[in-house]
Amino acid sequence: MRVITGLARNARLKAPEGLSTRPTSDMAKEAIFSILQFELEQAMVLDLFAGSGQLGIEALSRGAKFAVFVDTERQAQECIRQNLAVTRLAQQARVAAMPAESYLASCKERFDIALLDPPYQSGLLQTVLPQVAARMQPEGVIVCESERDEQLPECAGDFVLYKTYRYGRVKVTTYRKQQEEVE
Repeated sequence: MRVITGLARNARLKAPEGLSTRPTSDMAKEAIFSILQFELEQAMVLDLFAGSGQLGIEALSRGAKFAVFVDTERQAQECIRQNLAVTRLAQQARVAAMPAESYLASCKERFDIALLDPPYQSGLLQTVLPQVAARMQPEGVIVCESERDEQLPECAGDFVLYKTYRYGRVKVTTYRKQQEEVE
């Protein structure tokens, strides 16, 4: 697992041991960042269910201003901190050691990009999407990674399902704020 491009290009990242963390494949990660390529510069990023932190670190490497990494697992938190140190991006990041729902209920930040990659078929996406939408900037984008056949809601707060992309067994779904129609 490595950073694909940007300031930390080719830096090797560690993943927590065990089966509770499932790193995003390079193919899915490349696709996610192709979708976001013009929105990363100076963005505030939320990496929810961060695992190794690879998605938020990739965003920072590509020009995001700051990233918050949220994970409940102590091993994942330590792994994120090590990966931030290796990539020299720790000054642009904060690791929140708590459940996603608790973080979202207490945070004051507004995000331009939210990256959600919870354990598959856990129901967590459906639970947190409305909370995430409430913490987003109006022009923001929410990116969810899930199993190909997992059903996701059509909307989350003011954000609506924008596009779905399929990569093997993985589905990447984006949500954006519904645009007001001009008459």
